[in-house]
Amino acid sequence: MTSQPEPIPFAAQAIPFAEFLDSGQLPEGYLASEYVAEQFVERLVHYILSVHTGSYTMAQLSKLLEQLEPKAQVFFFKRLKETSPECLKDFAPLYYGFMNEFDSLLFT
Repeated sequence: MTSQPEPIPFAAQAIPFAEFLDSGQLPEGYLASEYVAEQFVERLVHYILSVHTGSYTMAQLSKLLEQLEPKAQVFFFKRLKETSPECLKDFAPLYYGFMNEFDSLLFT
């Protein structure tokens, strides 16, 4: 009788953000639930604030964010603002581009 190993919980997995940003693609079904999407966004915010300037472009980040559900996109900018308010000016073009589309979600 062979038992299958328990899958590693998402929170314990390493996320290859650099690879995702380079390819502009998330694997199919990667963010299977709202909870996992929120965890991904939390970790993405910390990643982009931790790596040196030039590790990714705004276009790469935008392409990755476009694959998230609209609520997760809003959550990304909310977390970015809460985590590092002074850096929001660096992300202003990206922020306003996304928020123009989702103004109805800003208060949800």
